[in-house]
Amino acid sequence: MYQFSRSIYRELAPRVAESNGAGCARKQQILDACEDTMRRLLNDRRYFARPTKVLFGELRGHFPVSEQLFVFQVVDRNVKLALRYLDQVPPEELAQLVDRECKAHTRRGTPCQREPLPGRDYCPSHKHLEEEVVDGGRIEEELPLVA
Repeated sequence: MYQFSRSIYRELAPRVAESNGAGCARKQQILDACEDTMRRLLNDRRYFARPTKVLFGELRGHFPVSEQLFVFQVVDRNVKLALRYLDQVPPEELAQLVDRECKAHTRRGTPCQREPLPGRDYCPSHKHLEEEVVDGGRIEEELPLVA
């Protein structure tokens, strides 16, 4: 996934607005924002509704107003390519790249440390929190079967 974040960075780095010699720091912030966005797309795509908008919002302050359209086009193009790539990669291959962790939190408020069940977002201890997406876009909770 880093090929997409690096592609964004390579296209945008020469156009960064220089202010008080902080060009290197701004370029590092751009690279970090691009990598964070791609990492989040890979790990938490289901809950990342508008990656283009989020990344553009983080980057736009580093560029002059005259470059804003170009920045948006670069971000939009590369995020769409990354999404297309994620759609085409087999799930087994993606599973090796993704840092899998349970999405639940403990009673103390710390993230659960257990690995989720295959194809799920939650570990065996928290599988009751899993929601199932049903046809038509509605989300329904899994209810235990009563005999």
